[in-house]
Amino acid sequence: MATTQKITSCLWFDDRAEEAAMFYIGIFPNSKIVNISHYGEAGKEIHGKPSGSVLTVSFELDGQTFTTLNGGPAFKFNEAISFQVDCEDQAEVDYFWEKLSMGGDQAAQQCGWLKDKYGVSWQIVPRVMIEMLNDADAKKSQRAMTAMLKMKKLNIDELKQAYEG
Repeated sequence: MATTQKITSCLWFDDRAEEAAMFYIGIFPNSKIVNISHYGEAGKEIHGKPSGSVLTVSFELDGQTFTTLNGGPAFKFNEAISFQVDCEDQAEVDYFWEKLSMGGDQAAQQCGWLKDKYGVSWQIVPRVMIEMLNDADAKKSQRAMTAMLKMKKLNIDELKQAYEG
């Protein structure tokens, strides 16, 4: 029996929901569009969207379900919510950093965080960094933290050097 994901992130866009979903599935492996729904005439006086235009896009990013919604200009993304990408090595960090930051806000990049061209915040995190920051040896973990705070895109070799002292 297939299991369903109990909680799905829904990202509110003005009118770029399908474009954003296509952008994201082009970056993450094992990703796909699952369904696209469209506005009808019902509620047009409220939503103001043309009949037949995209309402929602359901998609999967590496097996994780997401929905994008064309809800109009009422809400914008901010850093209070972000998506954390767990990276095995520097090659993965570099790949996701390059792809997700393309066209994004360069000033918003710090400590492994970036903002993509749609204003969505992402954390590109090497797994080893979490291990270093959680080390019982406070001196080692603090050296890693200090190094991380000086970086935009995280560099595993530099983090390890700082960690080891």
